[in-house]
Amino acid sequence: MDTTDVEAVWRVESARIVAALTRLTGDFGLAEDAAQEAVTEALTSWPRASPANPAGWLMAAARRRAIDTIRRRAALHDRYALLAAGAETAEREADPDGIGDDVLALMFVSCHPVLSREARVALTLRVVGGLSSEEIARAFLVPVPTVQARITRAKKTIAAAGVPFELPPAHERRDRLAGVLSVLYVIFTEGSTATSGDRLLRPDVAYEAIRLTRTLAALQPDEPEVHGLLALCELTAARFPARTAPDGTPILLDAQDRRSWDPAAIHRGLTALARATKRGLGPYALQAAIAAVHTAAPSAEATDWDRIVLLYEALGRVAPSPLVDLNRAVAVAMAGDPAQALVIVDALIAAGRLPGSHLVPTVRGELLTRLGRLPEARAELETAARLCANDRERTVLLRKAAALDFSDKCWRSGIVEA
Repeated sequence: MDTTDVEAVWRVESARIVAALTRLTGDFGLAEDAAQEAVTEALTSWPRASPANPAGWLMAAARRRAIDTIRRRAALHDRYALLAAGAETAEREADPDGIGDDVLALMFVSCHPVLSREARVALTLRVVGGLSSEEIARAFLVPVPTVQARITRAKKTIAAAGVPFELPPAHERRDRLAGVLSVLYVIFTEGSTATSGDRLLRPDVAYEAIRLTRTLAALQPDEPEVHGLLALCELTAARFPARTAPDGTPILLDAQDRRSWDPAAIHRGLTALARATKRGLGPYALQAAIAAVHTAAPSAEATDWDRIVLLYEALGRVAPSPLVDLNRAVAVAMAGDPAQALVIVDALIAAGRLPGSHLVPTVRGELLTRLGRLPEARAELETAARLCANDRERTVLLRKAAALDFSDKCWRSGIVEA
């Protein structure tokens, strides 16, 4: 086995290994450190002799590392005995302790409310997703030391707060589940539309979020919103192949070749949506339903925009937010009423919602273009470009502004007649 094989096994098995070690040692930080040390050992030994059971090998190595650490601490003898008793059989038995609930508990610990959102994301990707600090740093365009510091602080915070490694009581789980889903949603959103950098998409990040959401759906099959989030992610990711040109240039929805949308992802998304809607529509399921309307349409013009408006209105009642209102404005314009859409956007501005976001002037510029107010539209798009941190999106905005400038000059000079 080479380095790639080790990374592949780790990516799949890391959550189960860390979860099992945490349950046995009662020490989240020790478990994560021991598992990481086992991977380092595997990188050295596996190329020389491949184990028959890679997952079991990692579990056994991680247990040994944990034992060594506990021995060095010269304490916790009872735990040492417990670990030692299981070490000999660990390589033969990759999942000896009913790991399913352990992985779910690991998700709840990593997404605990005591942590900041940034810390939850970093810790989840590290201990549940199995990503390295370097991979997380590349995904979110932050320095590696920043990611490492977030993870270290998160583990210390969990320890200081005395967060137990266990599933929350049933009456608390649904409230806490919302926090887990929000972390997975943030991870997916960053992958599907990067907030900064020189790429519109970060598919590796998005697909990691989908993998984690699938794991959560398997562990919590009776939670509709888990399936709602999975449906949203699958249906959104289905459009990835059509969203950028070979050189990375963004392709807007109305210009995408829908034949290149991934039919398998669409099928998975619709299947998950069907499971999510058995007991009503929650916020993620409503967003997935909107995505489903897009996948059913042969073109942007043939899309059922009136239905999308209704779905956004429902989403605004269930989970009100300025982003929902902004997207509703876009749908209203596409349904044929850009003037009413502009009223919605101007109300957001008057209320001071989404300050500093490039999305508001982007949408306002598009609406003003549809209304024929080209100079104002150009100014809005230029403002949006200044606020946008993603290089690819900024380029598109500047091109649109330049095109409007050219059109306006043509109208003024009489080259183009009304």
